[in-house]
Amino acid sequence: MHATSNPIIIIPARMGATRLPDKPMADINGQPMIVHVWRRAMEAQAGRVLVAAGEQVIVDVILAAGGEAVLTDPGLTTGSDRIAEALRQLDPRQDHDFVINLQGDLPTLPPEDIRTVLLPMSDPAVDIATLVTQITRPEEINDPNVVKAVISFPVKQSGPVRIGRALYFSRAAIPYGEGPHYHHIGIYVYRRSALERFVTLPPSALEKRERLEQLRALEAGMKIAAAYVDSVPLGVDTPADLERARQILGKSV
Repeated sequence: MHATSNPIIIIPARMGATRLPDKPMADINGQPMIVHVWRRAMEAQAGRVLVAAGEQVIVDVILAAGGEAVLTDPGLTTGSDRIAEALRQLDPRQDHDFVINLQGDLPTLPPEDIRTVLLPMSDPAVDIATLVTQITRPEEINDPNVVKAVISFPVKQSGPVRIGRALYFSRAAIPYGEGPHYHHIGIYVYRRSALERFVTLPPSALEKRERLEQLRALEAGMKIAAAYVDSVPLGVDTPADLERARQILGKSV
């Protein structure tokens, strides 16, 4: 990443989850989940942190915690659309050249992973970067809720982490044959121009078939790179996940 880069971390959040109603406000040891995610982003010290909220109640709790938040159209259905609207509101001069899209349901995400996702952007040919880790539980390979990433890692590579090119993402067990399978972790960093292009593209055929938004970028010829990390952060989608997050974060206090 170039020394003059100016990243911003934007956390899109809305109250419309079906499996865990009012998810951003779910209590984790006395604080709403969205506040925990905001704190992980602040701890990363990777750039300005902003919550792009679909409802005023989310804005209010972030402001009360000392953070920065902006209200966006509650009708927006994707995180990428929400962060793009937030940028248009708060950064019309386009001072921020890299935009990290951090999901608001990752309260246990290690802050160092947020810094790691920026590393592939040192290559000017990369439009979008994300994270992967190796699947170690056999049952996850055929689980459609675990998104698999097909990554081409160079045979020899220097640097602090392994970085490869993303060839495809799927809910199916791919690629075929012997070898590792990679679990996709849903955090992205966009080059500013790539985000602006991405949100103007219509949903693609493969995106709709797999229900994976990142395939829209691949079908449009955009280059996605993936950095390897050691573990999968807990994504909170169900009441059981929420209880696990309470236990994990309770131990870390």
